[in-house]
Amino acid sequence: MNLLFRLVWMLLTLRARGPFTPPDDVSRVPLIVFPNDLDLNFHVNNGRYLTLMDIGRIDMFIRSGLLRAARSHGWTPVLAAGKIRFRHEMRAFQRFTVETRVVYWNDVTVVMEHRCVIDHPRYGRTAAAVALMRGGFYDRKAKAFVPIATMLEAAGLPRRDPPPASDEVAAFLAAEDALKRAG
Repeated sequence: MNLLFRLVWMLLTLRARGPFTPPDDVSRVPLIVFPNDLDLNFHVNNGRYLTLMDIGRIDMFIRSGLLRAARSHGWTPVLAAGKIRFRHEMRAFQRFTVETRVVYWNDVTVVMEHRCVIDHPRYGRTAAAVALMRGGFYDRKAKAFVPIATMLEAAGLPRRDPPPASDEVAAFLAAEDALKRAG
């Protein structure tokens, strides 16, 4: 139920955050840790981080116009891979911000970075968790991922060359490709 509440909150506050133009913009959605986000150690459950990051991705898709374009063409947003690094714990009622940005893309997939940012008493403003996610929009009729250029055009976004892959992104993509080959 708390995820539904968060989704409604994100939708109600969309206008305040304004439009989103990837890859320059960063989606920032302020949230609070609820008690049912916690595990037996009384900090946010590792799986819950990924679910909380969904809120940032949905915010980015809606504000950029990508979700509207996808729905009008019958495309579905799909994640293909993800990697997360936990750095600091988050506890009940702690405020945090899910930050989402596009860091790389190729012909048919996009790599997004998610950060759950907190004000840490010792380290200041820092990420409690950082994740890289690889995904795209899937056309079920064509049984293929939609080319990024087609997706950008459908959403009315400027067509751009992808930024170079950072060392972290290149390592993530290489590891994901190795897993795919391993079956």
